[in-house]
Amino acid sequence: MKKISFFLIFAFFSFSVKISAAKVDTVKTYSPSMKKSIPAVVVTPDSYDNKKSFPVLYLLHGHGGSTKSWLQGMPSTQGLADTYQFIIVCPDGAVSSWYFDSPVDSSMRYETYISKELVEWVDKNYKTIAKREGRAITGLSMGGHGGLFLGFRHQDVYGACGSMSGGVDIRPFPNNWNMSKRLGIQAQHPENWEKHTVMNQLHLLTPSSIKIIIDCGTGDFFYNVNVRLHRELEYRNIPHDFISRPGKHNRVYWDNAVKYQALFFAEYFANSNK
Repeated sequence: MKKISFFLIFAFFSFSVKISAAKVDTVKTYSPSMKKSIPAVVVTPDSYDNKKSFPVLYLLHGHGGSTKSWLQGMPSTQGLADTYQFIIVCPDGAVSSWYFDSPVDSSMRYETYISKELVEWVDKNYKTIAKREGRAITGLSMGGHGGLFLGFRHQDVYGACGSMSGGVDIRPFPNNWNMSKRLGIQAQHPENWEKHTVMNQLHLLTPSSIKIIIDCGTGDFFYNVNVRLHRELEYRNIPHDFISRPGKHNRVYWDNAVKYQALFFAEYFANSNK
């Protein structure tokens, strides 16, 4: 009995683990708006060649992270390129850019970089489906804010967007994560905080104008703002997927969450590019 059990366990493990054949490129891109080179990681699927165009998923890292955060911290990520046959781009969003163009620091123009300069570079250098139906953007924590902020504001660029454990309303956290360096002190510049939070971009949405997925664990310090965003989207009759399950603000949660989001975006790509 013990031999049979061991064999079954070994067989299950062998068939469950898929070794990724995806190729990982570390590239340098140039931002004209910030006048500097910025690194990015590009993952191409096992079937990538110059004869077929692929959709692109942009994955944004969190505060304190880098372009390497997704592949090093969440090992499920790389294999998703093979599983769903899309390109994954992990840009560098600086330690605390929050993925907007800072109104107080002209050297931080990451909304322009991510949604214009980087997209144009990727489309020029890789075989992509170079239209909104071939692009999605999401991220974790600060990158979750960026995924929705950029997705909502650039629906001509992205057809789908998401957030994992995202800081989707920055206003309750005026002293955290260097945001005051990007927006000014909240008490002195409240208008900047109002204009640069996801919660105040909802007027840009119409029903089904962009596909949306939001995921946050119930033990996350961003959970309450995510629930509030979910309810506001419901009130405005904006279709979206909202996932909530036990979990905290950590890599274990994101390594699982990215699988759900990848499936969501893969289905969007498949239905939009028939």
